[in-house]
Amino acid sequence: MYPFSQSVTPAVRSHMDAQTAFLNDMSKSVFRSFQQICDLNIQLAQTLVEECTLASQQVLSNERQSTLFSAASARAQPTTEKLRAYQHHISQLAADAQVELARVTEQHVQNTSRTARALVDDVARTTAEETERSIRDQQAAMRNVADPFVRPNGAAGSAASGDGEAQRGAQASGQGGQRGAQDSRPSGAATH
Repeated sequence: MYPFSQSVTPAVRSHMDAQTAFLNDMSKSVFRSFQQICDLNIQLAQTLVEECTLASQQVLSNERQSTLFSAASARAQPTTEKLRAYQHHISQLAADAQVELARVTEQHVQNTSRTARALVDDVARTTAEETERSIRDQQAAMRNVADPFVRPNGAAGSAASGDGEAQRGAQASGQGGQRGAQDSRPSGAATH
């Protein structure tokens, strides 16, 4: 049904293996970075909950309102510092992830390029072979259409079995026999 073979060639297999290894390493790197960001977010959430708990304990333990505002403002400064540190860690993780992705890409680009070239060469060779085979088949079909009575060995023949010359000779002798029978009849006799 398909004009080309559907088998998996070694070039296709090696290229798919190279692509799979590249994508596996790339996904490992992305997931590792994602995991580090999730860990950092969990750490930030724990720190903020602890800070909030300490601040609420100080507010509840203070008996005077004047110390209430000073305690709240004293807790705001460390929280701001922790958010700056979180932002710095996020920036560092993003930079590290970018470096890791570049390293993985550089590590696999040579092998992937080599297997891609091999695949292209294999496809070009297979395509040329299939094209030549198709042209030969079409030329053979055109020769058969042009002279359907030519046999594969080059000899001419008829569609029926037997030699065509012998059949033409038999037909000619049969017509000659009919003429001879017409000549021997009387001139007034009717023909059947």
